[in-house]
Amino acid sequence: MRFNQKDSLQKEISRLKASHHTIGFVPTMGALHQGHLSLVQKALQENDAVVVSIFVNPTQFDNPSDLHKYPRTLEEDIALLTSLSDQLLIFSPDANELYGKEVVSKKYRFGPMERSMEGKFRSGHFDGVGTVLNLFFRAIMPDRAYFGEKDFQQLQIVRKLVQLERLPITIVGCPITRESNGLAMSSRNRRLSAAQQEEATLIHKTLKVVRKKFDSVSIQKLRAYVKQRFAENPHLTLEYFEITPVETLQPALRKTGKKKYRAFIAAFAGEVRLIDNMALN
Repeated sequence: MRFNQKDSLQKEISRLKASHHTIGFVPTMGALHQGHLSLVQKALQENDAVVVSIFVNPTQFDNPSDLHKYPRTLEEDIALLTSLSDQLLIFSPDANELYGKEVVSKKYRFGPMERSMEGKFRSGHFDGVGTVLNLFFRAIMPDRAYFGEKDFQQLQIVRKLVQLERLPITIVGCPITRESNGLAMSSRNRRLSAAQQEEATLIHKTLKVVRKKFDSVSIQKLRAYVKQRFAENPHLTLEYFEITPVETLQPALRKTGKKKYRAFIAAFAGEVRLIDNMALN
């Protein structure tokens, strides 16, 4: 079932909840790929009904050109979802239907984690993410919401969001889905040429080396290794590489205690910005 308006979607959700149906939610910006479908399939396994949103959120883009070029394949996406299951409620509102008259972000205080990596390089990004998800969460009130670990920092921000907003929603993180060559699946991959897709495998290959060396090599030396590896590749430009504890997402200078660490990379292939990450221990 497809919905463009909140009122009609909420009526259907109310009907389902009256019958004690559990509701899962998978937010997307469309241009769906197997990574999205894996989230939808997990949500279908764990809930009686699933809402999938398709909405390119303008408030989380700090670069107007990136917003303009973001792939939009709404009818293709709807056909793909419809073929997957007849239990899906597809919600594709326009910006004013979701936000109201003013399409602006709310200001959040997510703590130190919002100021590193994506927060550092994409001004206002997490305020936009938090705002749009809070609007979706309050419109749908799902039991569970599903997010991929490719955007691991965002996943942790969303967990903080439900605490701040005191929402009774379980946030479920799901493993990264990769292409056969190791490249993390992303809607942005559609903008890469065949040659760029192959060059971009450097990101995943580098993360695997970092993971292999993590126990025996210092963080400073791993940083130097990654910078050198990207400097030697003329087709990719490194924006950042960080190793952080999972709990804080603050750049680590040294390994301590029994903390769990993760490595993060953001890089450009031409004009296309790609991100990836990997658990290290």
